[in-house]
Amino acid sequence: MDRAVNAVNLGTAGGDLSLWGLFLQADILVKLVIIGLLAASIWVWAVVFEKWSSLRRVNKAADGFEDRFWSGGSLDDLYDQEGAQPTHPLAAVFGAAMGEWRRSSRTGSDAARAGARERVDRAITVTVQREMDRLERWTIFLASVGATAPFIGLFGTVWGIMHSFSAIAQMHNTNLAVVAPGIAEALFATAIGLVAAIPAVLAYNKISTDLSRFAARLEGFGTEFSAILSRQTEERV
Repeated sequence: MDRAVNAVNLGTAGGDLSLWGLFLQADILVKLVIIGLLAASIWVWAVVFEKWSSLRRVNKAADGFEDRFWSGGSLDDLYDQEGAQPTHPLAAVFGAAMGEWRRSSRTGSDAARAGARERVDRAITVTVQREMDRLERWTIFLASVGATAPFIGLFGTVWGIMHSFSAIAQMHNTNLAVVAPGIAEALFATAIGLVAAIPAVLAYNKISTDLSRFAARLEGFGTEFSAILSRQTEERV
């Protein structure tokens, strides 16, 4: 009955169809849906900014490291400077491979040296996976919001429309001035769901592509470095 009275008042007054007015007039469940979607949207943009800055930073660090790596300097010196305590993923891959190779080189047995390539490859694979897991953190959240936000908004819309028609039935009045505010506040939830979902989907696709490209970069560097270490092992045998 209260809902019907509110609908009558809105119909009489014309209703406040501003965004804030629609939110205030909405049912409590619709308000919770809208608040949840707005919070998800804010978090999506926080994740997007964090991933953008992280990928920009690690790519810039990788560019500088590769310049130093291919400059022809001592690998041992480079390991002591950056590989022992890496500050970015490419240095971590280099440090893991170089550290394993050093340990194998210090072992006097031929069997240990023969298996050095396999251990170096394993160290590279594990390190690449660990570093990518760190970079990919929260990306699944983007995919989840992109997939579920429209349906959550639709749920709020269905709930709001159901209450609007219930109020109309109680008043026995189908005047557009009575119907419009309730329908508008219900559709507002769907709009917020799309506002949260669309950027999340676009960002997820872009970030996933950039992460895959960076993972390929790490794996390519690891393969090249493993071949270099293998040749040096063979030269020492």
